[in-house]
Amino acid sequence: MAKTAKDVLNLIKEKELKFVDVKFVDVPGTWQHFTLPAHRFTEDNFTEGMPFDGSSVRGFQTIDESDMLLVPDADSAIIDPFTEIPTLSIIADVEDPITREKYPRDPRNIAKNAEAYLTSTGIADTVYLGPEAEFYVFNDIRYGQTANTGFYAIDSDEAAWNTGRDEKPNLGYKMRTKEGYFPVPPSDTLSDLRGEMVMTLLEAGVEVDVHHHEVGNAGQGEIGLKYNTLVKMADHLLLHKYIVKNVAAQNGYTATFMPKPIFQDNGSGMHTSVSMWKNGSNVFYDEKGYGGLSETAIYYIGGILKHAKALLAFGAASTNSYRRLVPGYEAPINLVYSARNRSAAIRIPVTQNPKAKRVEFRAPDPTANPYLLFSALVMAGIDGIQNKIMPPAPVDKDIYELAPEEKAGIAQTPGSLAESLDALEADHDFLLKGDVFTKSLIETYIDYKRVREVEGVALRPHPYEFYLYYDC
Repeated sequence: MAKTAKDVLNLIKEKELKFVDVKFVDVPGTWQHFTLPAHRFTEDNFTEGMPFDGSSVRGFQTIDESDMLLVPDADSAIIDPFTEIPTLSIIADVEDPITREKYPRDPRNIAKNAEAYLTSTGIADTVYLGPEAEFYVFNDIRYGQTANTGFYAIDSDEAAWNTGRDEKPNLGYKMRTKEGYFPVPPSDTLSDLRGEMVMTLLEAGVEVDVHHHEVGNAGQGEIGLKYNTLVKMADHLLLHKYIVKNVAAQNGYTATFMPKPIFQDNGSGMHTSVSMWKNGSNVFYDEKGYGGLSETAIYYIGGILKHAKALLAFGAASTNSYRRLVPGYEAPINLVYSARNRSAAIRIPVTQNPKAKRVEFRAPDPTANPYLLFSALVMAGIDGIQNKIMPPAPVDKDIYELAPEEKAGIAQTPGSLAESLDALEADHDFLLKGDVFTKSLIETYIDYKRVREVEGVALRPHPYEFYLYYDC
């Protein structure tokens, strides 16, 4: 049962909480927050909102129209698992203080719009999403960029490069490159750490299916969250990141969801499963269809593949994302679909259970703003279903082993963030239906990513360029 404002205030009183921490998400997808004494937090805050300066938030207002309101969502309230002083954590939506309209650049509002639009189409009344956000846990990370230096240095006790390190004593059991899936301890040194992360997630109300070491040798892991509805799943994903990073830090580690921190080993993806339901039935299931999929699901795939390059502006949302989307590291760079085939961008997981039948889009990674990505996946799928977009025939072979003439007809993911942003600029009308996304949000997002990230990286010399060109 959803919590009410009174439930939240009773929780504060019952648990003798001293502070309330109000969180909201910026356009790139990172939580922002401020904290107030618990006695200053009242039922009026849930109706009147709480003012803040929107001009200081990435992707929000200009300074001449900076005043905004945060309206807490009572159902999102939990006790923060990390603060020494007992604190309530609550997520808020953003509103205009004058009109009291939902702010169209608030990613959480966009996600709510997407859920409402799906229902209005009659296609389904519920969408479930299940992201698998991989991450690395390191023992040490150092990086820097100035006018005359640029470097990064990573270390992991599990890493293959440390087999010869003098550890007084070095006990071995280092993982070989690309062989981190699924060695038991003592090679997997992080099992208890991931277990602590899972316990913290469960205590915060986030259901977990499984945790395990991933393929990357230097501390890569995954915690599989149970599927949920769009807004709740996006909320849970940001809470997941918060918990993983803070549990790691409390234990003397550092965790990152960066897609490709390690050269020549697997990157961290975020395979995202989607299913649509109506009146309690999974509309993606048909036991007679390919891979157990209904015609609706096939059209959904058609919409995802048609708009895939634009979708990756949200789903592979960093310049680093495209270090992962390259051949040879299980990366899903081929814009085709297949039952079981992990080299395809869209995979149909094998299951005989109608309730578990879903479509898995494998190209995204954890740099995505989940509210924007999940909403865009819903909108692209709706476009495919409404327009009966038939995808190319499924490919059930290892695409990496195909003959050149067979590969030639297979489209691939963009080669850079710049290409994905260009694709979104050219192909976004499907996102505007039902006023789910606005042109203002899309233009702001593209401009921010181009100037801050694409141009920011392009302007700086790369360390490897010195190796290649210093003696020219």
